[in-house]
Amino acid sequence: MKMRRISEYVLYFWVYAVIGWIYEVVLETFIYRWGFSNRGVLFGPWLPVYGFGATVFLLLWYRLIKGKPLKHRLLMLPAIFALTMATATLIELITSYLCEWIIGSWPWQTYADYAINFQARIALSPSIRFGLGGVLFLYVIQPVLDLISAKMKDKTVCITALVIVIVLAADLVYTLFFR
Repeated sequence: MKMRRISEYVLYFWVYAVIGWIYEVVLETFIYRWGFSNRGVLFGPWLPVYGFGATVFLLLWYRLIKGKPLKHRLLMLPAIFALTMATATLIELITSYLCEWIIGSWPWQTYADYAINFQARIALSPSIRFGLGGVLFLYVIQPVLDLISAKMKDKTVCITALVIVIVLAADLVYTLFFR
């Protein structure tokens, strides 16, 4: 059972990494109208920082609302917003330093254009969007993923997770050594 749970988290990580990539591409292409570009640091259509952030949300904050009555979940909404906003902002700050150390820069240096920012690494406007995204992930998307996962056989979950880990590892090796 423990292997299944770990495998589920791998699946969730990947789903949220893909959702994050889609969000970034849509934001850049249609909202800011800068045109299409791969918003990730990896080759594939995924942003691991979103997968990591959502997984941290699941581990830290989802238990506060999962399976609770609707009234409780609604009362927790402001707290979940604030907690996911703060968590995602901290992750983004740390990730900017890691990206700078590993690849020499970070993809969101445009934060310097925001009125309220810190070293162009984090900014208030994206942090608010991350809080809203955290609420969307935990209140809407994750319950659906829980239902889908519950219908999957243990073997299917584990094999799918293994394939995802292999693909992500191959992408990381390609990005670091061949790109």
